[in-house]
Amino acid sequence: MNFLKFLLLSLLFIGCSTTKNVVQKQKDDGSITLKFVQVNDVYEIAPLSGGKYGGMSRVAYVRDSIKAENPNTYLFMAGDFLNPSLLGTVKLNGERIHGKQMIEVMNAMDFTLVTFGNHEFDIDEADLQKRLDESTFQWMSSNTFQKKDSVAQSFVSGRGNVAFNYTLNAVDEDGTNISIGFVGSTIPSNPKDYVFYGDIYDYSQKAYTVIKDSVDITVGLTHLEIEQDVALANKIPELKLVMGGHEHNNMLVPTNNGVVAKADANAKTVYVHTLVYNTITKQLNVDSQLVPIDDTTPSNPQVKAIVDKWNVILEEKIKEVIADPYEVIYRATIPLDGTDSASRGVQTNLGEIITHAMALSFNSKVDAAIVNGGSIRIDDQLSGDVTSMDIFRVLPFGGHVLKVKISGALLKEVLDYGKSKGGTGAYLQRYNITENETYGWNVGPMEIDTEKVYTIAMSDFLLKGFDIPFLTKDNVGILEVYEPSENEAAADVRKAVIEYLKSIN
Repeated sequence: MNFLKFLLLSLLFIGCSTTKNVVQKQKDDGSITLKFVQVNDVYEIAPLSGGKYGGMSRVAYVRDSIKAENPNTYLFMAGDFLNPSLLGTVKLNGERIHGKQMIEVMNAMDFTLVTFGNHEFDIDEADLQKRLDESTFQWMSSNTFQKKDSVAQSFVSGRGNVAFNYTLNAVDEDGTNISIGFVGSTIPSNPKDYVFYGDIYDYSQKAYTVIKDSVDITVGLTHLEIEQDVALANKIPELKLVMGGHEHNNMLVPTNNGVVAKADANAKTVYVHTLVYNTITKQLNVDSQLVPIDDTTPSNPQVKAIVDKWNVILEEKIKEVIADPYEVIYRATIPLDGTDSASRGVQTNLGEIITHAMALSFNSKVDAAIVNGGSIRIDDQLSGDVTSMDIFRVLPFGGHVLKVKISGALLKEVLDYGKSKGGTGAYLQRYNITENETYGWNVGPMEIDTEKVYTIAMSDFLLKGFDIPFLTKDNVGILEVYEPSENEAAADVRKAVIEYLKSIN
């Protein structure tokens, strides 16, 4: 169902309800209808794929259209929005933007409630605090706290403390009045020295216990794996609706007493939940509809103006590297997997493309190529038309490709280390290197010879020893390092990938 068709049906339903309330506004009928608009895992404020889908100004329009008919309409973010994004890596006035653009957009959209995702903690404590201070909307997390001198305390935002739980009051035209409680946890998958994670179940249960006698209904707002969401809802059976994030693909999964809902990442879709509660019978009915956000969806002009302002900043920075950011360079009939879980754990088709491009980015041949999986930051899949801008989103940090002469012994050690770090950014995506069950690793068809010297293309970041501590220019196994000239594609890994995709398109 496209947006306009859904919206007409939705507004018709709300309009009938409103008419009834006008007729009976002198008498409380005990029934109230709420509309919850849910987004999650939104890294980009502008529409993607040349404007085909997503876009926060479009989400704002959807919410505004529903709210015009039902004032009890609320907007929620189920985590992951400050990072990663291409724009977030750009420096403005000497500082990385690090989610500032998202906060400005979300403030204009008047979000009701948001929770932390694991990617909020990618940025350092000082920058996270700046984003919290800039927020005019309410934050909540039942299990995530700030460590100060080994003491866990609430993070503080521009609205005050990040809430342990949250209560929202709603009243309709005939006077039906209810309180809605919110609890929820964040997956503890991004440990940082300044973050304390409480147990996702115990802390949510504690948060629920505190408010259960003072609210009519309770809803979950979480950023967890789907299995954890379902387990949480089953442990707290009063949660008939859990609005969750983390997986990036839409789902509506039943629990013992309700559902867990997740929209598609980057606002390709939103969930619109209609909650009808009867204060007399104490019955809650939840209807959840997935709404596509695409080029048929109008935009909120005020939010669009903010998005456009930030896009100008982004385009100016990108054009310093490439002339046409929106040129379609490739058609992905099979989605290119850039999700974190894949990039950091298995060889992917996108990882092979990146490393193959690196290998071809010099004027002379190399034996193979490697890149740390953590450099792939899009945490999504690319399908259909792929633009130059998409590649910048995949590899927002850019950097040189180096041509390195490395001993076979050190190369094998590097590959073994990368494999041992599966699940982290140190896992290596590879070109022309395969695992050999008997001997360990092959370069091309042959087992690595520890006495031989290989010429390997690798990212400049990888040779700084951040992900693989012993992989530095000072290692005796590094015999020579070639820095690319400006006229070689290797001068910027993103240009190398773009040129390669054009060549095979």
